[in-house]
Amino acid sequence: MIDNVTCIILAGGKSSRMGRDKSFVPFLGKPLIENVIDKMEPIFKDTIIVTNSPHLYKKYKMETRVDILTDRGPLGGIHAGLSYSKNKYNLVVACDMPFLNEGLIRLMTERLVDCDAVVPRCKGRLEPLCAVYSKSCIRLIESEIASNNLKMMNFLELVKIRIIEET
Repeated sequence: MIDNVTCIILAGGKSSRMGRDKSFVPFLGKPLIENVIDKMEPIFKDTIIVTNSPHLYKKYKMETRVDILTDRGPLGGIHAGLSYSKNKYNLVVACDMPFLNEGLIRLMTERLVDCDAVVPRCKGRLEPLCAVYSKSCIRLIESEIASNNLKMMNFLELVKIRIIEET
């Protein structure tokens, strides 16, 4: 069990494209978020669900937290998770990722040397919502949010990242 990295599950999105809360969309016989929790709970000692509707997640008996800087998308959720976490490093995953790979997650947590984030790249694209972030990112996230720069890819260009290639 990884005890020096907190798992942060982002479940606060507006789901504007889907039209409903994607956390509870059924997949493999249970809500998407349950698939994520079932994969993360045996790996991490500490897990936080970042949501602006904590009452919907009480049944999971996990720590839930709300955004500190509201309506700021995934960057705001990451900010909240990092701010509430007691660990320096934090795996951030979205609630709609039922195919998380334990081997990749462990590899990312092992590569936390001399960087602000460890981010996988799949099919040529970075995956910022399945990545490890240091608490050292908090101030830069606050600066980006204050400037209304909310795009994750823009943020990643500003921090020192280690990329885990698909191979």
